[in-house]
Amino acid sequence: MESTQPLSQHVVEHKLADALSDLLNHPADAAVLKPNAYRLAFADPEFLLRRESRGIRIQLEMLKPDLDQTEQGINNTVVVFGSARFVSPEAAQAHLQTATTSGDATAITRAQRQQRNAHYYHQARQFARLVAGYSANLPTESQLFICTGGGPGIMEAANRGAYEMGAPTVGLNIALPHEQHANPYITPALSFKFHYFAMRKMHFMMRAKALVAFPGGFGTLDELFEVITLVQTRKSQPVPIVLFGSDYWKRLLNIDLMIEEGVIAPDDLNLFHYVDTPEAAWEVIQRFYAL
Repeated sequence: MESTQPLSQHVVEHKLADALSDLLNHPADAAVLKPNAYRLAFADPEFLLRRESRGIRIQLEMLKPDLDQTEQGINNTVVVFGSARFVSPEAAQAHLQTATTSGDATAITRAQRQQRNAHYYHQARQFARLVAGYSANLPTESQLFICTGGGPGIMEAANRGAYEMGAPTVGLNIALPHEQHANPYITPALSFKFHYFAMRKMHFMMRAKALVAFPGGFGTLDELFEVITLVQTRKSQPVPIVLFGSDYWKRLLNIDLMIEEGVIAPDDLNLFHYVDTPEAAWEVIQRFYAL
C-alpha cells in the first residue's frame, strides 16, 4: 500500500529517524531517551531531533569540535583526503592470496586492483610521518597536526603515520547509512562525528594550513573542489593544495579543456600542485610557508 504522506515530510522524518537511531545505538544513559515533557529542553533528545531544531543541531556541530580542538591546542592542521577503499600493502597482499586460492575471477581482479593502489596507503602514511616529525619539537602553537575524514583507507594511513610518531591526530567522521567507524589511529579525544556534511567540511577548512588530496572518488572530489573554490574566490586564505598521484589526477581532470573553454583562468593552475612522493608533497608545504 502506497503512503499518502507528502514526500518532503517522509524524507525529513526518515533522516531524523536515522539520527535518532544513531543516538540510540550510543546512548550515554538509555533512560534519558524516553519522552518526558518536564525535561529541560537542552537535555531532551527527542526535541533536539525535531525538524524545527535543525538550526540548533547545526550550531552544536559547529561548536563542539571547535571548542574541543581549541582546548587541546589544535590550531594548525594538514588535511589529507583520499579513497576509503585503498588498503595497506600487507592487507592487499593477503586479499590477493585469498582471492587466488578461491579461484574467483572477480575477486582476483578486485584484489589485484587493491594491490596496485596499495602504494598510496603507504605514501600517505609516510607523508604524515614527515609532518609529525617536523612538529615534534615545536611549541604547540606552531605544530602542524594531521587531520582526516576519520575513516579507513587513505584516511587511516595518514592518521596512522602521525600516530606512529607519537603525535595527536584528528578525525572528522560522518554518520552514513552504511556504518563507518573511526579508524583506530585517531586520538580518542580528537575523534569527532558529524551528521551534516557542510559542518564537517567547514571544520576541515577552519584550521587547515594545507590540503593533500590522494586519489579518491566522489567524496574526495567534493572536498577537493570545495577547497579550490574557496581559495579561488578568496573566501578562504590561500593554502597549498597538493594533488598526490599526478597520473591519476591528470587522467581524471582535463584542466586544459577548462582553460581552452574559458571557464577558468590560466592563473588558476597555480592553485594546486601535482606530486608523486611524500617528500615532494611536504616540500610544497615547506616552500609555501618558508619552513
